[in-house]
Amino acid sequence: MPSATGLLRLSLVIAAVFAAGIGALVAASALVPTDSVRSAVIAEIRAVTGLEPTIRGEVAVSLFPTAMVSFADVVLGDAADPARDPALTADRLTAKLQLLPLLVGSIQPADMSLTRPHIMVRLDPDGRSNWSNSLATMARTLKPGTPQGQRVLSFSEIRVSGGTIAVVEPTRGVHEQLSEVELSFAWPSISRSFGASGRFVWREEAFDASANAADLLAALSGDRSGLKVRLAGAPFKLAFDGHISQRPTLKVEGTLAIDGKSLREAMRWGGRQPLPGGGIGPFALKAQSNLTGGNWVLSGANIELDGNVAEGVLAFSSEPRTTVKGTLAADALDLSPYLSTVEVLRTSERDWNRGTIAFDGLADFDLDLRLSAARVTVASARLGRTGVAANLRDGRLAVTIGEAQAFGGALKGTVALAKAADGINVKSQLQFSDVDLEACLGELFGLRRLEGKGTLALAVEASGDSVLALTQTMAGTASLSGRQGAITGFNVEQLLKRLEQRPLSIAADFRRGRTPFEKLNVTLRIADGTATVEDVLLEGGAIRLALGGSASIPLRDLDLKGTAALVAASADDPPVFELPFVVQGRWDDPIMLPDAQSLIRRSGAAAPLLDAVRDRKTRDQVRSVIERLNRDGGAAAAPVAAPAEKQ
Repeated sequence: MPSATGLLRLSLVIAAVFAAGIGALVAASALVPTDSVRSAVIAEIRAVTGLEPTIRGEVAVSLFPTAMVSFADVVLGDAADPARDPALTADRLTAKLQLLPLLVGSIQPADMSLTRPHIMVRLDPDGRSNWSNSLATMARTLKPGTPQGQRVLSFSEIRVSGGTIAVVEPTRGVHEQLSEVELSFAWPSISRSFGASGRFVWREEAFDASANAADLLAALSGDRSGLKVRLAGAPFKLAFDGHISQRPTLKVEGTLAIDGKSLREAMRWGGRQPLPGGGIGPFALKAQSNLTGGNWVLSGANIELDGNVAEGVLAFSSEPRTTVKGTLAADALDLSPYLSTVEVLRTSERDWNRGTIAFDGLADFDLDLRLSAARVTVASARLGRTGVAANLRDGRLAVTIGEAQAFGGALKGTVALAKAADGINVKSQLQFSDVDLEACLGELFGLRRLEGKGTLALAVEASGDSVLALTQTMAGTASLSGRQGAITGFNVEQLLKRLEQRPLSIAADFRRGRTPFEKLNVTLRIADGTATVEDVLLEGGAIRLALGGSASIPLRDLDLKGTAALVAASADDPPVFELPFVVQGRWDDPIMLPDAQSLIRRSGAAAPLLDAVRDRKTRDQVRSVIERLNRDGGAAAAPVAAPAEKQ
């Protein structure tokens, strides 16, 4: 066991060694000229970056407790073009020096830090930048076997504090800026890997970022290198794991994953005008990505948006303008969120919506998308297998429905939307084949008085800034054919049989019941929001009905005249009974009124009324009775009805 004297001697030896080391450092500090350190570090920076350093402030050298040199007001620029904006300016550049080489008179930086730097990245149309020469020089210094005259990179880390990075591409009007940059770049001398991590503020949103290149020399030389990137902020989170190369052209391939709480907010953050309508909230994308030149291809893509999930292939290109192409398939789609702000009818007022239709945000890109789904939900409508093609070009959107199982039948056609001076222009050609008429007309127009199966064809065009304005300018044609159905709210056959026996016995309940039909054909021509009935024919059982007149689409009301007839047993015989009538009022609750004068003529007991009309003394009184019959449906005349009326 060492004695106390031995321990004391050992302590004195260690203290002497430390004192000698400190003395050596102090002596070295005095012996190493500041100009030599300054020149050596500047030469190192020049050799590594290929940029010309300019020191416009003071230089401070310190060897204890840490060997370092500090430069104030530093500029790194292109020596060949001094007038060009410098690639880097910094309030201060600090370089730590390697201690052992320093003791033998060699000055070699270990790492560098930049305080409040401003880094300018200027991209040229040919894909090069003001940093291209610097990156080439750095690749040359990293290459094994570099001649002694071309010094190998000595420092292995650069730290940026409080910096700003500006990326400018004048030909495309790109000017992005990252502020409050806190980054660390590291490439250990014993490894070829490169890593960067830190945080910055981009468009007023804070992001945490990290990147790793498996082979820095290959990445700088343009050869294939592994690449991992992570970016996390409020607008979105992004992760990429794959490879990158730049020869013969830029190519990035690997797994890409991106997600966020709101695609609408992410688009707004990115300077894109949000798409019209609702939804476009939570989103996620995962795919095998391949970037070649300026074209992105996402294969095996899994896309989630507002709870909808689809798979397929997407392609993005930026030249000559942003274009998205793709094919997606889904098991089920709910499109209700995107139409939540589009209210066709004001439910409380049973009237067309007067709110302004938004059609912005579609002029900045082109779209060519094929979408198929086994089930589609649109508000309360449920569609089966559906295939849709959407094409957006120069702000004009065309949606082609190749196949859709709708309302128990099939739907196909096209809908085109385009920006117009007075709002939007809509063109539509749709055909609903073998559909449930009550469900189809109810969803489209709020009309639920027609039952049965049939076909509806629409070819219309309109323009305006609201749903109401569209109805006021609507023009085109519409046709409907139905079979084995009924008109609800009227029992025409029962009414005709009653009036055939007792012409003045109209009861107040004639607006109840239903009128079955075997065949129904309707043809309409639309102009300036008015639908003119060109042909209406209803046949069913013992009745036949013909109708003419017009309907106002903006006001949603009817002004129709027609004739209802009881058909004889033999087709060659004339009708048993015919009754002219009018249909007026709103089309979701119309009023059907028989022609009162025809009933009076048919009633023998009321014949004196017609004679009284010819008499000036009683004309006004009789006219008021007839008007009352027309207004009240003849209910006031019911008490005088008797079997003897018919003669």
